[in-house]
Amino acid sequence: MAVSAATLAMLPVPFQRRVTNKWLVTVSVTFGTLMGAIDSSIVNVALPHIRGSVGATVQEITWISTGFVIATVLVMPLTGFLGRLFGQKRVYMFCLALFVAGSMLCGLARTLPTLVLFRFIQGLGAGALQPTEQAILRQTFPPKEQGMAMALFGMAIMIGPAIGPTLGGWIVDHYPWPWIFYINLPVGVLGLYMVSQFVHEPDDIRAANIAAAQHQRRNMDWWGIGLLSIGISSLQYVLEEGANDDWFQSRLILGLTLASVFAIAAFVIRELTAVVPAVNLRLFKDRTFATGTLISGVMFAMLMSSMFLLPVFMQELLGFNATQSGLALMPRTLVMMLAVPIVGRVYNRVSPKVTVAIGVLFFVFGAWQQSHFTADTTSSGIIAAIVLQGVGFSCLFVPLTTVSLATVPRAKLADATGLSSLVRQIGGSIGLAVFATLIGNYATHARAGIAAHVVETRPEVAQRLMATQGALMARGLDAVTAGKAAIGSLYGRVVKQSMFMSFDKLFLLSGILFLVILPLLLFLKIPTEQEKDRAAEAVHIDI
Repeated sequence: MAVSAATLAMLPVPFQRRVTNKWLVTVSVTFGTLMGAIDSSIVNVALPHIRGSVGATVQEITWISTGFVIATVLVMPLTGFLGRLFGQKRVYMFCLALFVAGSMLCGLARTLPTLVLFRFIQGLGAGALQPTEQAILRQTFPPKEQGMAMALFGMAIMIGPAIGPTLGGWIVDHYPWPWIFYINLPVGVLGLYMVSQFVHEPDDIRAANIAAAQHQRRNMDWWGIGLLSIGISSLQYVLEEGANDDWFQSRLILGLTLASVFAIAAFVIRELTAVVPAVNLRLFKDRTFATGTLISGVMFAMLMSSMFLLPVFMQELLGFNATQSGLALMPRTLVMMLAVPIVGRVYNRVSPKVTVAIGVLFFVFGAWQQSHFTADTTSSGIIAAIVLQGVGFSCLFVPLTTVSLATVPRAKLADATGLSSLVRQIGGSIGLAVFATLIGNYATHARAGIAAHVVETRPEVAQRLMATQGALMARGLDAVTAGKAAIGSLYGRVVKQSMFMSFDKLFLLSGILFLVILPLLLFLKIPTEQEKDRAAEAVHIDI
């Protein structure tokens, strides 16, 4: 059924508030989103310090990140459901408070089980921050300024993961590891205060949610929520831990994969047949929303894989420490901070398809440059490539997030932003899982290919071994020990070269895969101004 504008008019609506400055609203809701985005990556550089403190193995410590991500993706698609029951502002403030409380508890934790539990709580709080901010900004900015609204949102969720490792590396180099969590406390408290003072739900949205909540409470979709929890948490665990457990060689991974497939299939059927679904999957009937969200998922797969590959490449092969690799990546972040607002300003003047296509070409060219990295590559060579990708991501994110939500009615924005955030998160997890697996596979194949030519019967190889052995003997080693060390040194060079070849191949592959976006643009429907205006003025909710 539908709750119409006439029905909404009969509901008691509180007095009209004075309109708050849109920039104050933006700053207020960005605090939480930025912290949540930073916390998705800031912990990674501190894992060795945390592992020693809580006495965990390398395999066990990964649960600190896995638990956070699983909790985050569980909440994202339920953002609209929670907003109707309790109100968007209340949901945002509660989740921000939960995130801050979880951060404080994480800093106090001294055992692995408690730290994983508190990270899960922190993730539950972070899950609703991104989609709720996106919905609030869409409802606050007028239709002609939606590009700028999404540019501001994009700065938070794209820059957060980029500066997380740098900030985390600096903190653990100068302070105890709990400070990577304590740093959230003053920022979170300030964010809570500003949201309470400057963010107010529009009266039409509040009235629509009140009407929809009455039907929702009478037809609570517990089955949908349960199936969603099983399916998404199982899928996210598989994506996070699959590479570490050798994928389907592990019975646990195989079992959870089957569980996620059946649970998600049952969830989709349930949501399409429920009287009042907890997650509005019917939004994907909107071609603009569906294609824009799909392309965003592909984009985040490449973004997260790039953010994963480069720090590993710099630290493992070029000898950078965590802080140095973070500083080398900072120019991409700075370029995105400069480019995103510019793209937001020109959104209404340049076709989104053209902007996205330009972004794809920038990324691909940057990936091609990365595929030529060698042991002699310097920070300046890395910066030249990632700056291009920073411009590319800016050209992609703003038009995609703006267009995909352009025809979604105002009252359904929280549902739509929750779904789009989920797709981005799952896309990023798939990108990480695939590329983390391919690193080892490509390196193994490259090593086998190189080793087939590095045999002692070849004169140049024998000469190299003799030279190395002689140098070691000159330092005091006996002939036998020096001979073994020379062979070990040569094998180490083979392994390192195979890793260079693996990374170069992956960088090139990321660019090739990104070209998939170009044909998808043919299906991206650009809404007319009339369609945008109708969506901005719509106040009915289908339930």
